[in-house]
Amino acid sequence: QLQASGGGLVQDGGSLRLSCAASGGTFNSYAMFRQSPGKRREFVAGIRWSGGSTFYADSVKGRFTISGDRAKSTVYLQMNGLKPEDTAVYYCAASTRRIINSAMRSSEMYDYWGQGTQVTVSS
Repeated sequence: QLQASGGGLVQDGGSLRLSCAASGGTFNSYAMFRQSPGKRREFVAGIRWSGGSTFYADSVKGRFTISGDRAKSTVYLQMNGLKPEDTAVYYCAASTRRIINSAMRSSEMYDYWGQGTQVTVSS
């Protein structure tokens, strides 16, 4: 199971940190996706334990940082410089597989999903 937390309401330019705690399995690849009303779910950031590789959507590169604590099976998404267009429900996803680089951004590669946490950025 995946448990996401840390969402909330923040002003334009503010920061939030999301956490995703995993239990009940050994996961090797994690990602954060988001979905806003009327839009498709989109990849935000990902991390793979092997090699500590990280991946970002162009829209968040330089503002968001994904990291993790492998011993705690927890992944963090530090979000700085938040913008109103970042408003969405953020979902944590994980896979037991070591997903290859080219597939990290694909939601179909993840077998486990958290319940989602709302992030609202006011202008």
